[in-house]
Amino acid sequence: MVKIALFGTSADPPTIGHQKILGWLSQQFDEVAVWASDNPFKSHQTPLEHRERMLRLLIEDISPRRHNIAVHPELSSPRTLTTVERARSLWQNADFTLVIGSDLVSQLPRWYCVDELLQQVKLLVVPRSSYTLEEGDLEPLKQMGAQVAIADLTAPAVSSTAYRERGETEALTPPVEAYIHQEHLYVCKDALRSNLKH
Repeated sequence: MVKIALFGTSADPPTIGHQKILGWLSQQFDEVAVWASDNPFKSHQTPLEHRERMLRLLIEDISPRRHNIAVHPELSSPRTLTTVERARSLWQNADFTLVIGSDLVSQLPRWYCVDELLQQVKLLVVPRSSYTLEEGDLEPLKQMGAQVAIADLTAPAVSSTAYRERGETEALTPPVEAYIHQEHLYVCKDALRSNLKH
């Protein structure tokens, strides 16, 4: 049975942390399906199509090149259950693992039809430096029937928020940074805010 990692991210913009996670996932799974998502619990600055393009640039820049990672915009939905149903129509006989950051563990019980979702996928939680995670934190999910594991991976301590709020460019890959400048993302909004004050 083909093992597929489902990795949707609301990253705004995607960072070297996401790139490292994708590279690691590509070594653990037969295929890694990625998409830019709108998380209903977050507000997003950048339209989905720009975040999707940045994800593609991030993946193309992985070295050595990984041929089992692909962007699947058709999987994007605010409801993860809908995403999984779409994935099942693309890969009928696959074993799916939903990959989430440790920052989403406390949100997960409030997701749409979470009981049904947890019956259809395994869960893999990727630790984030700003969200410490203990085995005990997963107990509520296990009690809901989740098959859940913590990824043996330490992603770089960078975040999209640090770039958006403080302009910390070390979080970005050169192709993503170039795309941001080319499309006047983030900076353009700062300039607009500045003009509104005058």
